[in-house]
Amino acid sequence: QVQLVESGGGLVQAGGSLRLSCAASGNIFSINTMDWYRQAPGKQRELVATIGCDGDTYYPDSVKGRFTISRDNAKNTAYLQMNSLKPEDTGVYYCYADLMAIGSYYYANYWGQGTQVTVSS
Repeated sequence: QVQLVESGGGLVQAGGSLRLSCAASGNIFSINTMDWYRQAPGKQRELVATIGCDGDTYYPDSVKGRFTISRDNAKNTAYLQMNSLKPEDTGVYYCYADLMAIGSYYYANYWGQGTQVTVSS
């Protein structure tokens, strides 16, 4: 069984920083992409960062230059460093992984349970 567990959320003032972690555990054979999404109250879930197995990254304009995604393949862990946080960054942050479990023949999508990030003005 595969599990994604996020940590590092919390309350921070505008302009501050937080670092989120996402640890994937279980019967994992290979991880392709690892992403971070967020969902603000009353809004759709949106992508904030993605990193491929080769280290290629993508950010939407809303977070580019402020957020940095990284991963440690040996630990099956992804990180999201968030700097210069704004109140509009508030939401539940979810980790996503496209991975192949041991004994499987295909990649499947997995989600974490989410971690709350609140940025006060």
